[in-house]
Amino acid sequence: MEPALIGTRLASAAIGPLLKRLLVAEGPGAGLVPKDAEVRLSGLVSFRGEKRVLTEKDVRRLAATLVERSRREDGEPPFPAAEAEAVTDALAAHLLALGDLDMDDVQAVRLGHRDLARRLRAAAPAPGGLSTDSVLYLETLTEWACLHILEFFTRRSTFVARSLVEQTRAQAELLAKTDELIRRTPRAETRDAEFERRYLAHLAKKHGRLTIYGIDLHHSPDEWPLDMAYLSLEATGGEGPHEAPGQQREQAPVRADLALARHERILLRGLAGSGKTTLIQWLTVSAAATGEQPEGMAYLRGRVPFVLPLRALTRHGERLPSPERFLAAAGCPLTPPDGWADRILAAGRGLVLVDGIDEIPEAERGRARDWLRDLLGAYEGNRWLVTSRPTAVRDDWLAPDGFAELTLAPMARAEVTTFVRRWHRAAGPDAAGYEQPLLDSLRAAEHVAQLATNPLMCGLICALHRDRRGFLPRGRKALYEAALSMLLSRRDRERDMGAPTGLALDEAPQIQLIQRLAYWLTLNGRTQMDRDRASSIVTGAVPAVPDASAYPPDQVFTHLLHRSGLLREPTADTVEFVHRTFQDYLAAKALVDHWDIGVLVRHATDDQWEDVIRMAVGHARPRECAEILGELLKAADATEDRRSRLRLTLLAATALDHATELSPEIREEVLRRTGEVIPPRNADEARQLAEVGPLVLGLLGSPEELTATEAFNSMITASHVPTDAALAYLARFVRHPDLRIRSQLIWSWHRFNPRAYADEIVARLDPSDLIFTVNADAEAAEVVRLGLRPSMLRFGGRVSGERVAELLAQCDPAYLALAFVDERSAVLPPASLTRLEHLELSLYEAPAQWILEGLVLSGVSELSLYLLQAQSLTWLADIFPSLRKITVFNGEGGFVDLAPLAALPDLTAVKIWGGVSGVENLPPRIRVSDH
Repeated sequence: MEPALIGTRLASAAIGPLLKRLLVAEGPGAGLVPKDAEVRLSGLVSFRGEKRVLTEKDVRRLAATLVERSRREDGEPPFPAAEAEAVTDALAAHLLALGDLDMDDVQAVRLGHRDLARRLRAAAPAPGGLSTDSVLYLETLTEWACLHILEFFTRRSTFVARSLVEQTRAQAELLAKTDELIRRTPRAETRDAEFERRYLAHLAKKHGRLTIYGIDLHHSPDEWPLDMAYLSLEATGGEGPHEAPGQQREQAPVRADLALARHERILLRGLAGSGKTTLIQWLTVSAAATGEQPEGMAYLRGRVPFVLPLRALTRHGERLPSPERFLAAAGCPLTPPDGWADRILAAGRGLVLVDGIDEIPEAERGRARDWLRDLLGAYEGNRWLVTSRPTAVRDDWLAPDGFAELTLAPMARAEVTTFVRRWHRAAGPDAAGYEQPLLDSLRAAEHVAQLATNPLMCGLICALHRDRRGFLPRGRKALYEAALSMLLSRRDRERDMGAPTGLALDEAPQIQLIQRLAYWLTLNGRTQMDRDRASSIVTGAVPAVPDASAYPPDQVFTHLLHRSGLLREPTADTVEFVHRTFQDYLAAKALVDHWDIGVLVRHATDDQWEDVIRMAVGHARPRECAEILGELLKAADATEDRRSRLRLTLLAATALDHATELSPEIREEVLRRTGEVIPPRNADEARQLAEVGPLVLGLLGSPEELTATEAFNSMITASHVPTDAALAYLARFVRHPDLRIRSQLIWSWHRFNPRAYADEIVARLDPSDLIFTVNADAEAAEVVRLGLRPSMLRFGGRVSGERVAELLAQCDPAYLALAFVDERSAVLPPASLTRLEHLELSLYEAPAQWILEGLVLSGVSELSLYLLQAQSLTWLADIFPSLRKITVFNGEGGFVDLAPLAALPDLTAVKIWGGVSGVENLPPRIRVSDH
């Protein structure tokens, strides 16, 4: 029987007072208990304790009354009449059980009448011998009685207050538990921020030191702080400000470490030792800096670097990693929160540095490009840098994916001088006396200057010059031989170190063993190998080397690894050469020793083998040289692909200088074949031809016999051979009518001595329609010295404000392009530019107002604005009242508000690149177009 049905038989007005007798009456002072004590149900019932007014017999009579009244109505009785007494006893037992429950009134109300009835039935003795109807009736009547009892509880004067107290306590307890849960399980963003801090600190420590090759003196460490040893190099190529994407031309050089400020995606090419990996270290450390970034590097603030050396990622042929495996695949010991790398890249905060496309086998490069494309498609707004040797992949290999292609330029004379001075300063006071003599040798000895074109070779030259007390070997092969001698034997012997590993091995046996490793790596297209494999190769070869066979093979391997100076362990289980150049040199020696000429020729079109083949010619005897070169020419004849034929011919030509002795017939044949690919057809072929060196200059045509395109490409070749002979060749084009050719002459200035180039070329150039590009203070000083007054000027970011103002005061140009990388270089002395009509500004960290503060620019009608960071344009109306046309290049990916342009009364045209907003606020007279 449901409580509702019983309620129709027992009116609340009649039965309520009856049930209320079960509870203690509240009156003045009633129910008081000691402070903070809990009031349990046993203290609220009237048949227990000091306030007892009912006995158990009274409770039974109350139960009998309830049963009797519920049966008075007409209709079918709810249970058999014979069981009335048993039902009454059971109901009385249930009511008496109220005094045995360990809860208070608030807890009872929270239970509800059905759960309270179940608690009473469980606390009372189980009724025996009742029929099913009696049991159901008893359950229903008990629930109905509990419903009334709970109603009485809620009317108690103390109930509301106690409920609030209980509620407050429960909330406080819940809050405490929630706080503890939060403390134990921090939010994702909190975990990410903490991990990012640890990760950046790890990168700063790992990449913050640099080996300066050759500095291994008694009181000098092997590594130096990167900010002390790093030399900022320049890169050429890429898209210029006036070209649409994909339209390539020779560009004025830019600082390589600032290239990512202009381009989100870059494929950077560079020769072995040119500084590609060091650049990646510099970018990584700059992004990881917690304080002030190095000069010009603030554009990396907030970026999270991912350094991905492909040689390590594909060592075992594994699939290239997805973002969640970036750190583990690159050997980072830290474990990021789940999804951390994905969140960084999805937010567009990543700096992805993929090092060494050329260091994986050619067959795997297509797979690497697909992997890269998948990442690019999934994540936008990040910065991407991919490095490679120059010919490892074809031109435009990543151009469809939005990559600009740049090439690290050879070190200019000024950069070589800076490097030499830093090297000697780092090497300590004992080396100071050798600094100036070496600088003099580099200016006087052409064969040495030709070798000092990248940081690796400069370091070796500095070390050998100091090691040999001021004398240098002639030629590249002699240079490497001297370097190996210094590293393998003379270093420890002259430092009186004895035999720190217990072995005394001369130079020759060490080379015999180490070249086995170089041979295996090169043959397998690798630059890194497992330590166990390296150990097995060396230990297997030890018995065949008499001078080494007297020692335990594993001890010999340990000696080579730790004392040769040629090997290193990037991780605990891998081995590689300290630089790829040493691997190539020793692999070439091993190939010549085994006379594996077939292997050389089969790999002649593989870019990873170019230096190996050149050095093999250097190692070979005259008959062997002739055979290698002859086979290369035969391979060129056998291929129908022009690019491969050009590559093989140039490879033979570049190998000529390495040969110690060669028959005149072979030399003439190689030079004749080279003449068949000259003049170059495009800029790529032009740069490849430049690798031949000064020999190619005698094959390049004269201005009179070349078309404009042939002349332009030939000049690119000559400009990449920075010798006096190249200067003389370029000077023949100063009066050429083609603007591209004269522009190329100006762009090439940085590769030569500033004064000599200024006298031979710049002073004689036809200035008609020519933009004079000035990239350094020395070049600006030469323009001033010569008294030139070009009407079109472009300044690079490395020209000081003082030099800019000095030159502007002299020429007052009609067109001016300014590029500033920071606030310091942006401060210009006052200058009045009365003729200026078109101004081009490239802004990195410097606000435009600072740059223009001292200039009078009221006549400017056209402005090209290149922004690294989205800046306000409210200042334009004050500085350019006559502006009619503006082009805005927004390179950062944010949004530039164009609304302030409405304040320019004469403005009629706006051209935009990148994200902008506020176009709808411009008046109809202003036409807006994109690229």
